[in-house]
Amino acid sequence: MSRIQRLSSRLANQIAAGEVVERPASVVKELVENAIDAGASRIDLVLEAGGSQLIRVRDNGRGIPQDDLALALSRHATSKIATESDLEGICSLGFRGEALASIASVSKLVMTSNATAEKSGYAVQVHGVDMTSEVIPAPHPQGTTVEVRDLFFNTPARRKFLRAEKTELGRIDDVVRKMTLSHPAVAIMVTHNGKVYRQFQAARAIEDQHHRIKAVFGQSFLDQALYFEEQIGSMQLKGWISLPTYSRSQADQQYFFVNDRCIRDKVCSHAVRQSYKDVLFHGRHPVYAIFLNLDPTLVDVNVHPTKHEVRFRESRGVHDLIYRTIHQVLASVRPEGQNGPNQVLEAGFNGEQPPLGSFDPGYVQRNMAFTSRQNQSTGFFGLSQSPSQMPSNWTGTTVGLGADQDDGAEIPPLGYALGQLHGVYILAQNINGLVAVDMHAAHERITYERLKRAMDADGLKTQPLLVPVSLALSAREVALVTDRADELSEIGLQLEAVSEESVIIRGVPSMLSRDNPEQLVRDVLSDFLEFGSSNRINDGRDELLSTMACHGSVRANRKLSIPEMNALLRDMEETERSGQCNHGRPTWFQLTLSELDSLFMRGQ
Repeated sequence: MSRIQRLSSRLANQIAAGEVVERPASVVKELVENAIDAGASRIDLVLEAGGSQLIRVRDNGRGIPQDDLALALSRHATSKIATESDLEGICSLGFRGEALASIASVSKLVMTSNATAEKSGYAVQVHGVDMTSEVIPAPHPQGTTVEVRDLFFNTPARRKFLRAEKTELGRIDDVVRKMTLSHPAVAIMVTHNGKVYRQFQAARAIEDQHHRIKAVFGQSFLDQALYFEEQIGSMQLKGWISLPTYSRSQADQQYFFVNDRCIRDKVCSHAVRQSYKDVLFHGRHPVYAIFLNLDPTLVDVNVHPTKHEVRFRESRGVHDLIYRTIHQVLASVRPEGQNGPNQVLEAGFNGEQPPLGSFDPGYVQRNMAFTSRQNQSTGFFGLSQSPSQMPSNWTGTTVGLGADQDDGAEIPPLGYALGQLHGVYILAQNINGLVAVDMHAAHERITYERLKRAMDADGLKTQPLLVPVSLALSAREVALVTDRADELSEIGLQLEAVSEESVIIRGVPSMLSRDNPEQLVRDVLSDFLEFGSSNRINDGRDELLSTMACHGSVRANRKLSIPEMNALLRDMEETERSGQCNHGRPTWFQLTLSELDSLFMRGQ
């Protein structure tokens, strides 16, 4: 067996590169992050052959002094942290000081920089097994240029794993898109094989940032997105989220940023999924760009070599902020005649209606925001029992907007009913044109929301088990039962720890008493360990209420009178999330007059 020996500098850096440098996109990420940390306002990225032959990143940042150039390519050399305490509150994107050394060990790297206003600069590159640095004069404006050629030229095994040029370019494009979202004030231009591939102008105002959102997600997302802002204490949450009607089959357009760093975190993604639970069709995924800013001391970014993962000091508080904010933003989307996309929602948790921005009045069913109404007793529920309760101006049998409805009166967002189509759809006329409503889906959502409100008012009732169930758990889970006894009791679970690795289940929520209590407890405790909280009880309750709402709603082929149809429309305008049924399907759709005119070639 060989004796223990010290590895050469190049071999040690190549081992480190295995974690940091996976493909050309990894190199681009590290170099662009360094440019942003240097205060650059413009970054030029030049690529050849998808980055495998050439990656050149040029910035106009502070630059690197001549005396520091050789040290910059050494492993564990950085200007971003100096003491152990700095690790507890990292504000920069990079901090480990190993990216440049790792890249230099698997490529032909030359770095040129100038930290002065003069035109004189210096270039540095490494040679040999020991990676000795050589610094030579090289004219350069203030800033830094890093040129990486022939990636993995000395590690052919890694080079074999590179994909096709188009695939590698797509991965680089994804990195650039993330950077353009997280740092809108930085102008970025990407050139590939001598042609301009991407160009993003600097954006500071929120209106300018819309151009970046459009460049990353497309105009269709911008037309069907909600912008929101919320701040609680030192945590600020803002961003763009798609309406439930705009979704994708894959979770490939979901970007979450923590202190301007794009991350993948189970706590954050779980909170967003829970927010969309009631309104997104099964198997679909929302689109979003969400930004969370908080005190750097409350988040640990030194978790993963690629810095894609973080660990929150208070993960439960973060999960709660994300879930409650997005949940309320989605709940506030109701039919409102003059509102459209990109409305600004400041999602306070005090039950007040969020302020709305001004939007394109031609926007339909892809985004509508609610206003609160009075006289809820005259809705479809009350009318179906006593038609005489309807206002007199809804009793006319004429088709369309009657004279009494149109004479100076404000037309409701969903307008007034014209009639039924095949006993399934309600056809209504509003100020924009024709509205088609799936009456069963709409009534299902209305019933579901009323059942939830009634259940929330009464609270969760606990059903004692006739025969308590003994359950074997891990010591960590039993400790959780002891520490969170009050919280578990609030969601209807009565658990008693009888040993270090077992508990007795004495009671479960009454609505879920027929379910498997052992599996329910295991799932709830698993969620508490993973996310700091659990929605299993509410999910089970909501699933049961959803089934009740589905079976209790008006069925297809039931003939409704005009007043009944109008009452259902008014209820939709008052109900949260009425744009989708309990299963995520749309409940209504609008066809504008201009769209109708185009079908009949009017005005052409």
